Amino acid sequence: MSGAIHYFRVVPEYWEDRLLKLRACGFNTVETYVAWNVHEPKEGAFCFEGIADLERFVRLAGELGLYVIVRPSPYICAEWEFGGLPAWLLSDSDMRLRCFDPAYLAKVDRYYDELIPRLVPLQSTNGGPIIAVQVENEYGSYGNDTRYLEYLRDGLLARSVDVLLFTSDGPTDEMLIGGTIEGVHATVNFGSRVEESFGKFREYRETEPLMCMEYWNGWFDHWMEPHHVRDGGDVAEVLDQMLSAGASVNFYMFHGGTNFGFYNGANHIKTYEPTVTSYDYDAPLTEWGDITPKYDAIRAVMEKHGFEAGCPLPEPLPKRSYGKVALSESGQLFPQLSKMGSPVDSVWTLPMEKVGQAYGFILYSTWVKGPRAGQQLHIQEVRDRAQVFLGGKPIGVVERWNPQPLALEVPAEGARLDILVENMGRVNYGPLLRDAKGITEGVRIDNQFQFDWTITPLPLDGDMLSRVTYQEAAAPNENQTAGMPAFYKGSFEAEEACDTFLRFDGWKKGVAWVNGFNLGRYWEAGPQKALYVPGPLLRKGANEIVLFELEGAAEDAAVTLTDKPDLGRIEAVDDSFLNFVGEDEAEQA
Repeated sequence: MSGAIHYFRVVPEYWEDRLLKLRACGFNTVETYVAWNVHEPKEGAFCFEGIADLERFVRLAGELGLYVIVRPSPYICAEWEFGGLPAWLLSDSDMRLRCFDPAYLAKVDRYYDELIPRLVPLQSTNGGPIIAVQVENEYGSYGNDTRYLEYLRDGLLARSVDVLLFTSDGPTDEMLIGGTIEGVHATVNFGSRVEESFGKFREYRETEPLMCMEYWNGWFDHWMEPHHVRDGGDVAEVLDQMLSAGASVNFYMFHGGTNFGFYNGANHIKTYEPTVTSYDYDAPLTEWGDITPKYDAIRAVMEKHGFEAGCPLPEPLPKRSYGKVALSESGQLFPQLSKMGSPVDSVWTLPMEKVGQAYGFILYSTWVKGPRAGQQLHIQEVRDRAQVFLGGKPIGVVERWNPQPLALEVPAEGARLDILVENMGRVNYGPLLRDAKGITEGVRIDNQFQFDWTITPLPLDGDMLSRVTYQEAAAPNENQTAGMPAFYKGSFEAEEACDTFLRFDGWKKGVAWVNGFNLGRYWEAGPQKALYVPGPLLRKGANEIVLFELEGAAEDAAVTLTDKPDLGRIEAVDDSFLNFVGEDEAEQA
């Protein structure tokens, strides 16, 4: 009985709280993906510290009496940026992902040479808690390269992985044909239709133990869509059916956590759909760690089948409302570009990955000669959202899901054209996984391509934020900042560091930092209206909030820290769409 908790979506100070709540519900195992892009954010530079301290998470789970299932596939999906693949892979336009391409496999091997030796001592065969390791993730939903799967399997074996190896796929003919290999245990992923799903699995594996590796007991949210929930009674009933069939189960998710920073992924079935900052997933344990009625319903089924609580249930973590915080200092983006980094001169509009950038924003600037009247500006393949400025004034927004041209009038003396593009998250599932960011094709005025660009990468990492110059903010209307991107800063005092929720009423769209930690994106489009701020990110005394607001400050230039979450307008999920057909068809539903 396993539940998914991703260490990289939870601040390390709360790992023990979440794991104990898993045990208290009667679970004996925790499952986690391993996100390659977290551990090798820049090629050849590895990180296994802080929120990326995988070994500490695994050891802690073992110390608390839990077994661990590790899914270290190069690809993880997980509604995580690029499915866990590092963005720098896209700098090589010829490299093919998730197949037997020697160039790709060389990168995987280097990563595994660093990762797997960290896990080997933690295997159950060496006295540790790890009982199973995944070879690849839902590969049958993507490809059918058996040689690739066998290469990954052999690589794990050669690096001394000697616990159970497994694959996980949706229970359809296509997925099981493409995603499984002989000699490796197979599991299936689904959210309902237990008899039908396990029945299809039995057509391929007659004697192997049954396991639902991903029991989708909730669902995730996209921007511009409602917040999804699933009835706890329905979840408990499906669990009862699985346990009655003698199956093992891994709840996906038991505790979802947060897509901190720029790590949210996106889907692209019919159109591009970026995932929100919260990964609450309507899981049994909320994003902020509280139990839910779904938790209680699951606990009752667990008891019915003989799974006793492994420990007492920890007390809820305290939450606090710190009130309104004035963001009294501001600094517009464009006047301080010279301090923000090194621009690149290019004939063409290069995407982020070609200039060594992974996340954040990228600015394309050029001079347009005039006069031009009655013409239209076309951004050919914008990924994902562009704000367009002519002569220092906003003229419109072009979005990947709404790639409309913009009317353009250029005076005889010409004008500077600036296009600020936001990477809103790379596609994490399906055939459109290769998702370069920025402007991937070019910029046209009518049919005429524009050349000779200055490209300024704006990853907005800690080093770049430290270069921003602020001044006391006047009223937004007096400053004529409407539609202009700018940084806003304020501070508040905390007598104690408790969980809180940051609201953005009156603000439009942007990114928020607390004490230098990137909480993630906010957007008035919703559904999410407040970002979760874990207490360990705060400190007793003075705390700093910074926003990078894209379209102009709220009227009072203030945000609010409240003790109430707000994931947005709710839409119930019918269990029938979380069925055996897989994530892509579920997305269409």
